[in-house]
Amino acid sequence: MRRIVDACADCDTCRYLMDESCLLFPRLYQGWDAQCEARRPITRQALFELADSCTLCGLCPCFNIRNDVVKAKAERVAALGMPMGVRLLADVQRFARLGGSAPRLVNRLLAIPALNRVLKKLLDIHPQRELPPLAAQSFFDWARRKGLQRHPHGERKVAYFAGCTAGYLFPEVARAAVAVLNRNGVAVHVPDQQCCGMPTLLEGDRATTLKRARFNLATLGALAEADYDIVCSCPTCGYLLKVLLKENACYSAAYQESVQAGADELLVPDTAAAGGATAGGDGERFIRVKKSLYAAILCDDGLFAGLDPLGRIALSARVYDLGEYLAALKAQGRFDGALGGVNGHMVYYAPCHQREQAMGSPYLNLLKAIPDLAFQSVGGPMDCCGMGGSLGYKRQFHADALRLGRPLMQKIAAAAPAAIVTDCLSCRLQFRHRLPYAVWHPLELLQRAYGHG
Repeated sequence: MRRIVDACADCDTCRYLMDESCLLFPRLYQGWDAQCEARRPITRQALFELADSCTLCGLCPCFNIRNDVVKAKAERVAALGMPMGVRLLADVQRFARLGGSAPRLVNRLLAIPALNRVLKKLLDIHPQRELPPLAAQSFFDWARRKGLQRHPHGERKVAYFAGCTAGYLFPEVARAAVAVLNRNGVAVHVPDQQCCGMPTLLEGDRATTLKRARFNLATLGALAEADYDIVCSCPTCGYLLKVLLKENACYSAAYQESVQAGADELLVPDTAAAGGATAGGDGERFIRVKKSLYAAILCDDGLFAGLDPLGRIALSARVYDLGEYLAALKAQGRFDGALGGVNGHMVYYAPCHQREQAMGSPYLNLLKAIPDLAFQSVGGPMDCCGMGGSLGYKRQFHADALRLGRPLMQKIAAAAPAAIVTDCLSCRLQFRHRLPYAVWHPLELLQRAYGHG
């Protein structure tokens, strides 16, 4: 965190760029200014609190900031431990599985005001926040009963990574994903899967995050090798699997050897394919930099560095957001456009973790094809709902979550829609808490338009 403070103080760009959409940067510059005036360094405790203010939304312009924040969160847990309430709150998978054997009983118990207050106190949840009820049947149980754990036959097939929120709290979204894919001639396989790791990563639980990432990398990597595309309906899961998991893997010795880099050079993939880049054997283009100058900076040193770098890169290349996947089918003329009408004026919000996958907003054109649907997009590139996953439930984070999301809430309220559409279920929880409108996933609207809803 001290490295982040020093680097950002030299740059100063995010003092103005991120002043409304982020908690970390305003507090960082306040601490830096106070340090300069008092000539006393920012305290260790203040640096830990600074790390805790980051929601890993991905909006900051420098990926090395995010990597250092993740390390700082893990350092905080190693130094101070993690309260049991925080551990349970951040672990949707564990909480849902504990209550999954008797979800109706758990929901009834949570509906008792006295027990609800006790649980909120134990988990340090803000009194105004309400935990979503557990589904009577999880998506994973439903998928097993439908035989979706078996490998399907057919030309087009996908492995569906549902994630915890759709898997345990909103299974109707995951069932809609299966229905829409099937309608478009795509066979669905639901593999064994662990939580993507983002909730525990956000809280600095390094051991749990790596354990689950290692499991998913092995399981999903084998499916990718078996020619499955991996699809995600949750943008946060997709963001972790496509972006965070592979980050810096190209700087590893294994990758550099695979692209035949010279002894004193690093070949950096050039996604923009700018002039002067060098093409590799498979057509991938690189920027060549001197290893002796940049090896200490360009290195695979993030949280996932201990996992196979080539496997991380290979898996990332086969992961698709479901909107992205369906948009590709439409571009190929394979998307079933026989959509029935859905009445209503709705707004669509593209969440942070979807925007940070550099794929545009693929659901927009799909939803605009639904007859009778009056539709508009809300929110700019720096707008965030403010929820931050499990952070939004915390008593001490509640006011910040509301403040971060206020500009977006005002834009939605000004549009006065019949419903809000967003592919992030964390945003759904925040919208339900703040606004009086129904909230839908784009896949649920497509399912309705196909006549299955």
